[in-house]
Amino acid sequence: MQTKNYLYFALAALLLTTSCKKSFLDQIPPNGVPVSQSIKTDNDLADAINGMYVDMKVYEYFGRDCPVLGDLLADNIYVSSTNSGRYLVESNYSFIATTGEASDMWDYGYASILQANRIISSGVAADSNSNELIGEAYIARGLMYLELVNYYGTPYTVNPAALGVPLVTVSTAVTGAFTKPARSTVAQIYKQIISDLDSAYLIMPVSSTTLHAINSDYLCKWAAKAIEARAYLYEGDYADARDAALIVVQNGGYLLATSSSAFASYWASPDAVANKLETIFELNMNASSNNGFNGLDAIYDPGGYGDMLATDSLYNDYSATDFRKALMIPATRGGYSVHQVNKYPNIANSDRDEVKIIRYAEVILTLAEGYAQTGDNVDAQKYVNLLAQLRDPSFGGYTDTGAQLVSDIINERRKESAFEGLRWFDLMRINAVVNRPQEAGSYPSYPTVSTTDIRRLFPIPQNEITANPNMVQNPGY
Repeated sequence: MQTKNYLYFALAALLLTTSCKKSFLDQIPPNGVPVSQSIKTDNDLADAINGMYVDMKVYEYFGRDCPVLGDLLADNIYVSSTNSGRYLVESNYSFIATTGEASDMWDYGYASILQANRIISSGVAADSNSNELIGEAYIARGLMYLELVNYYGTPYTVNPAALGVPLVTVSTAVTGAFTKPARSTVAQIYKQIISDLDSAYLIMPVSSTTLHAINSDYLCKWAAKAIEARAYLYEGDYADARDAALIVVQNGGYLLATSSSAFASYWASPDAVANKLETIFELNMNASSNNGFNGLDAIYDPGGYGDMLATDSLYNDYSATDFRKALMIPATRGGYSVHQVNKYPNIANSDRDEVKIIRYAEVILTLAEGYAQTGDNVDAQKYVNLLAQLRDPSFGGYTDTGAQLVSDIINERRKESAFEGLRWFDLMRINAVVNRPQEAGSYPSYPTVSTTDIRRLFPIPQNEITANPNMVQNPGY
């Protein structure tokens, strides 16, 4: 869906407000009264929060495009030569300012931000319920900006003074629908991200609200610090990344699967996690509200389109005894030997695979890298091996130090978060040349992305450029 202005689009998107809960049909959408009057009570906040999650999980955003592109633009997956026609321009890096995915991610990202702004500025009296729900909106806004600035802006570690994305933190009920903001700098966006996440952590109770379920389908206090650890890592602020991650490890109560069967069962289940196993936050794709054949599971599972296949280099990076290798299945497609992705196996079910946004394993690896980057090799080895040896019981553990240990941790991040959309951001923050394997049986793709390639940044959507005279396009578009 194309728009003349993302703020105009986002107002329309608010009409999509429904619940993300399994009982979503019981919710009353807050769109029957003017925006400025629609959020007056805790129950109104709960309805608005559910609507925000709906905006976040559409396939044009976290529901498919963001996680797919985070691996496809990098070196983890490729498009089969036998395909449904999706993501072909991204596969060969021929995207332009009118490319649909780049435009849709912008639109839906800001739709979610504007819904979060409404919630944050609602003025509902503070209590444990409202603090929890407003905190969720703060986290979501920080998360949305982190995603947007990393697709459309230069990495902080490369040039924090470069243009990022427009910073909009005031509800359109106050500003009006047709504001035309300029792009803020990358540093300004990160400052807002950290502020939002700190604000959430400060006000959110340890125990969650009584107005929605207490499980992984909803953001919680510890998610604020987990996402903040990611943000600090992307900034190259390794001490603060370490400290934020350590708060989650010491206080969050999260667990890792301790056996191959428990790990397999975790990935096979479409249910929200209520016992803090592995997942900190994910988006609910329940039987009544999912993306159908536009979902993340459909693009990977051969029971859907099955277009996205794991690269040989990724598959061969796992040892034979690594639990995670079983999430890829050797198969034949179009006459070629391939590795199908089995991380999202519930396409045949009415209740589909949840979309993982942040997991405990990522926090462990951020903690390990934070220690390594600040010169503490002992604690870095402790935490990276905690995860690596649990996933692969035959592995003797990492013993490297210094720069090689950092490289080991980043590679462990690749193996752990494959098919969850994080690989691209890791390669960008370390300013690496991206070598994209050219697989037999793949759709033609772009083999090498140099550090000066203009397409390391997505284009600002042309509709935004046309509608907003204050908007500046990324170089080369």
